[in-house]
Parts: sequence; structure tokens; C-alpha cells
Amino acid sequence: MFDIDSIFSTDGALSRHITGFRTRSQQLEMAQAIASTIAKHRILVAEAGTGTGKTLAYLVPALLAGGKVIISTGTKTLQDQLFSRDIPTVRAALKIPVTVALLKGRANYICHYHLEGSLQDTHLSFVNRDEIQYLQQIERYANNSKNGDKSGLSEVPENAAIWQQVTSTRDSCLGSECPSYKKCFVMEARKQALAADIVVVNHHLFFADVMLRDEGLSELLPACNTVIFDEAHQLPETASLFFGESISTGQLLDLARDAKAEAIQAAGDFVELPNAIAAMEKAARDLRLTIVEDNTRLSLAAIRQNTGFTDALGNLLEKLTTLAKLLENQAERSEGLENCWQRTTKHFYLIQRWRDETEMQGYVRWIEIYNQALQLNATPLSIAEIFQKQMITSPRAWIFTSATLSVKKDFTHYNEEMGLATAQTACWESPFNFAEQALLYVPVGLPEPQHKTYTDQVVQAALPVLRASRGRAFFLCTSLRAMQRVYELLQAADEFAFPLLLQGQGSRSYMLERFRELNNAILIGSQSFWEGVDVRGEALSLVIIDKLPFAPPDDPVLAARIEKINSEGRNAFMEYQLPRAVINLKQGAGRLIRDEADRGVLMICDPRLTTKAYGKQIWQSLPPMKRTRDLAEVENFFNAGEQS
Repeated sequence: MFDIDSIFSTDGALSRHITGFRTRSQQLEMAQAIASTIAKHRILVAEAGTGTGKTLAYLVPALLAGGKVIISTGTKTLQDQLFSRDIPTVRAALKIPVTVALLKGRANYICHYHLEGSLQDTHLSFVNRDEIQYLQQIERYANNSKNGDKSGLSEVPENAAIWQQVTSTRDSCLGSECPSYKKCFVMEARKQALAADIVVVNHHLFFADVMLRDEGLSELLPACNTVIFDEAHQLPETASLFFGESISTGQLLDLARDAKAEAIQAAGDFVELPNAIAAMEKAARDLRLTIVEDNTRLSLAAIRQNTGFTDALGNLLEKLTTLAKLLENQAERSEGLENCWQRTTKHFYLIQRWRDETEMQGYVRWIEIYNQALQLNATPLSIAEIFQKQMITSPRAWIFTSATLSVKKDFTHYNEEMGLATAQTACWESPFNFAEQALLYVPVGLPEPQHKTYTDQVVQAALPVLRASRGRAFFLCTSLRAMQRVYELLQAADEFAFPLLLQGQGSRSYMLERFRELNNAILIGSQSFWEGVDVRGEALSLVIIDKLPFAPPDDPVLAARIEKINSEGRNAFMEYQLPRAVINLKQGAGRLIRDEADRGVLMICDPRLTTKAYGKQIWQSLPPMKRTRDLAEVENFFNAGEQS
């Protein structure tokens, strides 16, 4: 029998196997709580501050418990890290022969059927030289790879257009009817996952499967004893996405592309079909053109005033009806045509449901506009009941962990949102010495955030701090517009020679690599850099946050949820908006101190932290740093760091 105390002790299995391992009381207590939760098939919501070592705290009991474990992460990066590094390390330290599988969504695996189609297609829409070269590389990789995971082919950029042509979606997968079914990479990954003791997935995949019975997890869940969600603060957002419904013009254009290719190959003599495909494709493009805005979200009320949109939606449904009839007529001529017919029917059904008031009780309907596409969305006002139903199917342990789940150690907001009424909760502080290592600075004299010159004044207040820290900063903004303005103002600032990196100038991993290399850079970012980013050491000594991260109140889903809570006589701001902002702020603030030796300043520019009654609740939820409003104290802090 394994003894958790001895495994985590100074001369235990972890210490002997992991260089630099240190015994931490928080980590041991967390591991014990998780072991107990697994043994009793309970639910645990556990917040563990930065540096607790929560990965080891849940991996050790999970591997020791026996039975099947699903570990779900917020990002594919953490998923890969767990599979390639963390689990093999713990497995070797404990000398336990557990089997591990990595399962990603189907878009991560090359599809033999679609690859074959692309190689044969003489009408390719991507005939530039790069894409043709990529296609040849993908063909070679598919012939030699064991798993077909596109992350193993770094020569082809992750965002290359060709990937869409050589991977399948839930819509375009032919399933067991596929001629390449026996050698399918997705099926092979599922098979391994079914056989493994530990399966590593990500939240998108977990919920896609739970709701859509899509990605091979539906067979995994009944057999599983324990589900562990790491980065669990992301779950409400992800669950809302998957417990809702959506259909986009992009999916319709993909359908048109696939139907064209299938019609040429299997129904070249049926002249009506290409015309019907072209008519549906045009109707989908016309629908997108009825809205002039770009990259925005619109409520149903806002869109109802647009008669052009309503007419275009009706026209699209007509064209889908015509196309569905013709495809049904030809479906038996190939598996591909059969698939296109089923997709057309399903897309028609989703659009019609979205349009129908009575079908969508308890959901908020809204539209997201992208550069090239438009998406119709229906999101549940509450996810708690839906998630509860998934959890009570059979007894197993459920563990939710993150560095940010509570407001002042109170988990009410998170538990109510996720429907975890019976969950036990626990909170472990970071072992880092924040009182010595960090300083919270709120500058004086800034206007309220809605003031038209707010961002300009924030930059003026930040300049002396950036000079004192000699760059080495993250400047985190709550909107893309503010981020762009900060970049322009810093570029134009006098006697300011630090390198500036702006989110979007490269991939996130490239930007972080440059930031670390330069050692005196200022990285200006928005949501992408608020979480999941780890820069240890002096390269990051200052985190500036432009304003408290309240979600924009005109967001259609947020507005509907606020209205629902207030209509029940409750206070949506205190119960919903404030806790969400606190959890988000804690994520951003968490970028600063990542190691026992790190030192730094957290500068929050928003005056509401001191002028509003709720401000105290916010800063009391942050790690216990010393607080100041005096610029001289900030400069002294950095000078002391230079001398030590």
C-alpha cells in the first residue's frame, strides 16, 4: 500500500526522482484531499495558489488509485505537457505500470479520406506554391506517422489553409462508412484511449463529447472512476459554448466545397446539383453581407431591426431545402454524397430552430460576426442543471482545480454557476512570500475608466514605472482597442527605448520566446496573455493591468443572464459580474510571481479599486502583497532589487 505522506516527504519517491523537488505542506494537504475524494467518489473544488505544485498533487493520488482516470485541461499546451512530461515523470517515480493515452479533437488528426480527395482534386482552391508543398509534406507524414497528430509536423504552420482540406469535422467525417476507416488516426486514438488507465483530454473535447457524443469519450466516461479538471476556471465558458447550439456560414461554405467535389466525382451527369450548390453558397455569403460590422456580437433584438438579415435567412433556408432534395435523390451514389445530404438536413434544422421562438425557451439567441463568416448561437441562460445531469449518471470522483476559483476563499459563485451544490471546497495559499516579493501599486489621480482620455492617462502613469523596471513588463489590456492605443503611445513616448511586442505580431509561443530573449521588453497584450503564460525570473518584473476586467455589459449572453438574475430579485452585479471580474483579475495578476526567487510590481490602474465599496473585496482576493499609492515606493522597490 502506498503512503502519500512518504511519497511527498524530503526523502520520498518524488524527491529521489525529480531534480529540485521540495516538500510543501500545501501540496501534501491537497494530495491527501484528492486521494480522499477519489476513494469516496465525492466532488472537490480546490483552489491552489501559484507554486503549490497542484499537478503533482493530483497526479500522485490519481495514478495510485487504480481504475480509469480522465484528466481534462484548459489548453492543448498543458495537455501535451501532462502527456509528454508530467505523467511519465510521476509514473517513473512511483514505479507504477499505468498506461496513458492522449486524445484530441478530430481536427488535430489527418484524415486519409480528405487527404486523398485533396491529392486528386484538380480544382483546388489553394493552388499557391506553399500550399502545394505543404500538401506533399502532409502526404509523406501521413504515410509514416503512427498517430497522424498534426502537431508532429511543425514544418506546416498550424494556421495553414491546407489543414482544413485534409482533416475532418464532425460534419464531414464519414464514420464507419469511410473507405479508410480501418486505418483512421482518430479511431486509433480512441481505441488507445479506451484501453488506457489515464486519458488526457482538453475541456473543448470533454464537453463536445458529453453533449454531442462525438469524440469517443462517450464510451470512456461510463468506465471512468475519476474526472480531474485542471484550469477549471475556464469550464463555465466552455460548457456554455457546448451546452448551446450554433451554426455558421463557414460550415455552409465547407458543405458547398465538399458537395462540389463529391458531385464532380460521383454525380457528374446530374446537372441540377452544381447549380443548387452554387445557389446555397451564394445565399450563405449574402447572409453574411447583410451585416456591415466586423468581429462583434449582436443580440437578437438588435438583429431583428435588420429586415435584410431576416429576408436573407429565409432565402438561405429555401436554398437549403432545394439542395437537400437533390442530394437525397443522389445520396446512394457515394458515401460522400450521403454525408452531404445529412449535413444539409442538419444545418437546415439548426437554422430553423434558431429562428423559432418556442424551440429556444431558456436560451439566449445571438449572432457573432467574424471577418468572413457569421454564426447563429443559442446559449443556455444557466448551465448548472445541464451539467448536474451529466454528473449524476454513475458514482465517480469529480475534481475541479485552478489557481483562481474563489472570491476571498468563497466558492459560492463558481459552485452555483457549475451546479456543484454538494461539492466540498478547499483553498491552499501560494507558498511564495508575496509580502516580501511583490508590491501592489494603484496610482493616484486617474479618471474613471469610461473617461475618453482614460487609456492615454494610464500610459502617462505607467511610463515612470516602466522606466523604473527597465522594461521587463506585461501590459495587459481589457480590450483590443486599448491594447492598440497603449502600443501607439509607448512607441511615441520620449526617451523610451525598450523593445515593444504587440499581441498578434506572431504566435503566442513566438512572442513569449522573444520576450524572454530580449530581457527588457514590454509585451502589450489582451486576453491571450492573461492566463496560461509562465515567465520566470527577471525578464518579467512588472505586470500592468489597465482596468478591472468586467465583461462588457452589452455582450448578449451576459446581458441576458444579468436580466434573469435581477428579475429574480437578486443582485447580478454582486453575485455574477463582480466574482467573474475577480477570478479574471487573479489570473492576470498571477503572471507576476512564478517562482520562489521572483520579485515584481503589480500595477492596477483602475481607480475603482479604491473609490468603490467593492474594491476592497477585489484586492483582498489577491495574494497578500504590500500595497502602495506612492510612485517613489515603487521606484525604491526596483532599486532595492538592483542592489540585492
